[in-house]
Amino acid sequence: MTNKPDHPPSPQPLILVLGASGKTGRRVADKLESRNFPVRRGSRAGTPAFDWNHESGWDVCLHNVDAVYLTYVPDLAIPGATDSIQSFVNHAKTSGVRRIVLLSGRGEKEAQACEKIVQASGLEWTIVRASWFNQNFSEGAFLELVLNGRITLPAGDVREPFVDVDDIADVAVAALTTTSPRHLGQVYEVTGPELLTFAEVAQKISEATGQPLDYEQIPHDAFIAAARESGAPDAVIWILDYLFSTVLDGRNSQLTDGVQRALGRPPKSFASYAQETAALTCWKEAS
Repeated sequence: MTNKPDHPPSPQPLILVLGASGKTGRRVADKLESRNFPVRRGSRAGTPAFDWNHESGWDVCLHNVDAVYLTYVPDLAIPGATDSIQSFVNHAKTSGVRRIVLLSGRGEKEAQACEKIVQASGLEWTIVRASWFNQNFSEGAFLELVLNGRITLPAGDVREPFVDVDDIADVAVAALTTTSPRHLGQVYEVTGPELLTFAEVAQKISEATGQPLDYEQIPHDAFIAAARESGAPDAVIWILDYLFSTVLDGRNSQLTDGVQRALGRPPKSFASYAQETAALTCWKEAS
């Protein structure tokens, strides 16, 4: 017997999706709208616009909002994130928000400080902890490396349970729309079904595209210098430095049951993601 999907009560609540132009936020908003939930897409290009650097505009975005998918750019680990999250939670409570689903960072103590703010808010909450996304190789910082035929990163042989953002979005949607308490007060650590090195990721992408893709270990300092030379924003450079120098140390080299526990199904494998992506256009230059 399968669980029937939750349906919005009448009248339908408005859901604010922050980071709605990003990897997870776009998918969360699309999935909600496909199920006829009213969505306000929170981004600097949205109407009304949402910008983490302009607190004066937050209340307009929160007007009549029942639930929020809360993502923080560039990352909850960045200095000052706790202050921003606390301020946002205060605005959300004043505006009458009932529920927050927070996308958090797995293995990041700074992100967990932000989690505690949400957990202590008095609102309904769900935490979704994730680390490296599959889609970093097709929509993010590593796409150009794939297209150039060589992934050059300071990652070593550390194994990571890369997770698909569609799985993250499905967990978030379930938590945002549930009419039962089963997702409330839950911390879901979400991973893929296997641990992979970056070299093994390159091999799986190569198998999917039918084209060579190598992995080359490079020094951390050289990687950061190259990121600066590419013109990457300072905040992006900071988080790349943090992820590769601090988080990628094996602390997340364990699989978890977050996707299975939240959705009742296994997470998508990297090979499945690679096969699906190879059929699209983003890797065509590599084939």
